[in-house]
Amino acid sequence: MERNEPIWKNYLSYLFEWHIESRSSEYNPHLYVSLNKGRYQLSTAHAVYSFADLYSNFGDTFELLDWEAHQIQRVLVLGLGLGSIPLLLEKHIGPNFECTAIEIDEAVIGLASKYGLPNVEAPIEVICADARAYMAQSSQTFDLICMDVFLDDTVPVYFEGQNFLEDLRDHLSPQGILLYNRLAASNADTNATTAFYKEQFLHVFPEGEYLPLSGNWMLVNRQGVFKQERTGKAY
Repeated sequence: MERNEPIWKNYLSYLFEWHIESRSSEYNPHLYVSLNKGRYQLSTAHAVYSFADLYSNFGDTFELLDWEAHQIQRVLVLGLGLGSIPLLLEKHIGPNFECTAIEIDEAVIGLASKYGLPNVEAPIEVICADARAYMAQSSQTFDLICMDVFLDDTVPVYFEGQNFLEDLRDHLSPQGILLYNRLAASNADTNATTAFYKEQFLHVFPEGEYLPLSGNWMLVNRQGVFKQERTGKAY
């Protein structure tokens, strides 16, 4: 961890979560950073936005990806948090990739710059923008797109629509991988994610599949990107 908290506080964080800093913004009225298990965690009232290398939805997904079969050079992260996704990615493929991170909330960017991004060696361009606007005007393609946009525990409606999914598709390189994070922590979450997957996602990505995780599903644009067969196939 880049910031040096007192060592006793770091030890105690393995027993209970230790509050470090709170902020509010137009987009996130309740943002708070805590020290938990020796790592900085960014949370809202109902969701965890980032948790260093313990951000398990992407951490578990990255463990299963067949990295040797894919050349990942250009990465797009939609929804920055404290920077868990580039940190986790760096653990698997090293710092030799270029990352563009899109985050609408200046408060989140400020916290990431303070608590998370100093731990990442790979070059990261952080852009304060609405992901919808960025995708509409950018012509760049990416080898990996990580879609992790939430407002608290909800994906904004626009990011579930066909137009945005088509934008994601159009920004993938020919063999690019899309990882779209969805909640599945409750029956209501799982039902909503299942409906989105069947009725929206597969319409744009007919070869798609999903990876069931603890409390989340990771939707993937195509089959065959994982080392192990743990995914759910298209309906």
